[in-house]
Amino acid sequence: MTTTLLRTAGELHARARAGRRAVVMTMGALHEGHATLIRTARGIAGPDGEVVVTVFVNPLQFGKGEDLDRYPRTLDADLELAERSGADVVFAPAVDEVYPGGEPQVRITAGPMGERLEGASRPGHFDGMLTVVAKLLHLTRPDVALYGQKDAQQLALIRRMVRDLNFGVEIVGVPTVREEDGLALSSRNRYLSAAERRTALALSGALFAGQDRHAAQEALRARAREVPATRARAEALSAIGESRAAADAHAVATAVPGGPAAVRAAARQVLDEAARLDPPLALDYLALVDPSDFTEIGDDFTGDAVLAVAARVGATRLIDNVPLTFGSFGAAS
Repeated sequence: MTTTLLRTAGELHARARAGRRAVVMTMGALHEGHATLIRTARGIAGPDGEVVVTVFVNPLQFGKGEDLDRYPRTLDADLELAERSGADVVFAPAVDEVYPGGEPQVRITAGPMGERLEGASRPGHFDGMLTVVAKLLHLTRPDVALYGQKDAQQLALIRRMVRDLNFGVEIVGVPTVREEDGLALSSRNRYLSAAERRTALALSGALFAGQDRHAAQEALRARAREVPATRARAEALSAIGESRAAADAHAVATAVPGGPAAVRAAARQVLDEAARLDPPLALDYLALVDPSDFTEIGDDFTGDAVLAVAARVGATRLIDNVPLTFGSFGAAS
């Protein structure tokens, strides 16, 4: 397969279409995480469809003092990776192709969800992100668009925009891709020195600690529910030496803090330790949120949740998250 580089929407619209068009939107500096998105898009589009990868560094989503000027631009390497991963087209428009006449006066507003977490740390970021996503959806006219779950709040907002504004496109989230040491793949990882990278591993370490605490609580609650509080059952358990284990399971399963509070505490312990490293990790936020609106969940919450973290190591700001599901009694289903 030979991947075609196109610079204008007119060139893209002139291509003959057969089957589904799947689009992967990127800001370039492609890595294995993007490759996974492209391969997934290839599978969705099928042999008769078309995979389009957009490469556009969107100035609207960079705030004052952020890294727009130094954001890596590696189009030749991006083309090679896109081709290896199964893309038919790389659409790499200039700024004036996406924003003819300068920055748009009319923009998409992310609303209250866009003001939380990443939105609070980067005011205006999500307005700029949604504006360019809306523009690129119009310019590329896909049947399906794929985004990484590493940017969980971004994915939630795109889904909300598509639903609220009746975009005729299917949105697919693709699980986070990690390096062997657990660090979530990001174009910004290249900025980290060896020492900074060691500190940065605390982001995924904190999430995995929270995830492990959640799994342990789930197992204990499941065991507790299997042991009815009847005298006959207690006597039977005692006879085989399980009464203490059952009691411990009940105690831990109903202990306070538990559920979401314990998950947060386990993650925060790792981040607190990383704050004392050299170089230190500077925490921006740790949050356990409802993905429908990115508000913090309470201890009686049931359903899907996202444990998210953002921090700065040196001059590099990184984000990461893991999904969790809380069911009855605050346990995962």
